[in-house]
Amino acid sequence: MTDTLVPGLPLQSTPLAERAPTDWRTNAMQRRIRKRYAAERRFRLFGLAAVVLSAGFLAFLMITMLINGLGGFTQTQLKLRVHFPAAGLTLDPARLAGPGADFALAAAGIERATDAAATAQFGKDGYKLLSDGAWLRVRAAVKADPTLLRGTAIIDVPASDTIDIAAKGQGAAEAEATVAKLTTQKLLSTSFNPSFLTASDSTDPTTVGIWGALKGSLYTMLVTLLIAFPVGVLSALYLEEYAPRNRWTDLIEVSINNLAAVPSIIFGLLGLAVFLNFFHLPRSAALVGGLTLALMTMPVIVIAGRNAIKSVPPSIRDAALAVGASPIQVVFHHVLPLALPGILTGTIIGMARALGETAPLLMIGMRAFMVAPPGRITDPATVLPVQIFLWSDQVNRGFVEKTSAAIIVLLVFLLAMNGLAIYLRNRFETRWS
Repeated sequence: MTDTLVPGLPLQSTPLAERAPTDWRTNAMQRRIRKRYAAERRFRLFGLAAVVLSAGFLAFLMITMLINGLGGFTQTQLKLRVHFPAAGLTLDPARLAGPGADFALAAAGIERATDAAATAQFGKDGYKLLSDGAWLRVRAAVKADPTLLRGTAIIDVPASDTIDIAAKGQGAAEAEATVAKLTTQKLLSTSFNPSFLTASDSTDPTTVGIWGALKGSLYTMLVTLLIAFPVGVLSALYLEEYAPRNRWTDLIEVSINNLAAVPSIIFGLLGLAVFLNFFHLPRSAALVGGLTLALMTMPVIVIAGRNAIKSVPPSIRDAALAVGASPIQVVFHHVLPLALPGILTGTIIGMARALGETAPLLMIGMRAFMVAPPGRITDPATVLPVQIFLWSDQVNRGFVEKTSAAIIVLLVFLLAMNGLAIYLRNRFETRWS
């Protein structure tokens, strides 16, 4: 029975059997069906277009980075002929066996001998074809084989940034002509540059390396993870399992949610005021950078941890209590392991954000020029995002491809870190499925 309302009359009931069935063959109904199907097709097309557009932008970014950055992993070298007896080096070969060999070679005039050899081989301005760090390659060769000092040696040394850019097809016409001439004489070659991954910062784009910033990022992320993860997880456990429901707890929850949206530079100001000015920790150290980024990452881990703990079915807790487990055992033996995959997801998001941050680290001084990688977490250091920022601000064109190459290293580091976390999360899910 259905109720029928007729104006001016009491409410009447109509039997369902007396209602006419819907005729799906009428023109009006067919139009409604066509509109519904058309709307569904449009929705699918819009969704597919959004996915394709996002994938296209990502592919464009990756291809652009690869095209601009792959050249940063290569180096153009010149075959330099050095006649050491004519160089007039004041050097005792016995000193090359001790720890002061580098200083002895520098003091003996190895840099002057390198410039003189370039002038003799390539002409008056031949030294301009060499990188500012070419003499370091000569010094390393002599240190490895002191017998070179007795005669003439041909040593591969890095070319200047002008020649390097021209050899990769992006230089001026005059430089490209010089490159063509040197290539014809078989004095020029381009090969993979391992020193880019093992050296530190430099003022010469042909000798810069990323290892110092990469090691600083490793130390900083390690400190961030060791502080933010346990504190964030324990905070989430307390707020979700033990904290009483009152206005103070509500205030803490609102504060945590607000901290997750605070601009990162505010955390940099906090680190500057607390860790540097109050506790007087070493400036530019990975320890201070890790502490600052831990403060920024912790709210994200707390929020993700609470959601993951809340998603654990209450039946798990009831079953554990029913077999005699204590409340602590219920939390740490049953609830936490089941919630850990969701907690790791939040940790991945927080650590990925921390890895790419620059503003808070600039506030605590991690933008210094570091020619040596840090040995400890208290040593002065820089990180990959800051290094990329500094190189992108250089006037020298040689730093353009080095900046793109450093971005590639940062992306690989990020993918490796996230891949490890995803592997651990999936492995844990399989164990508890």
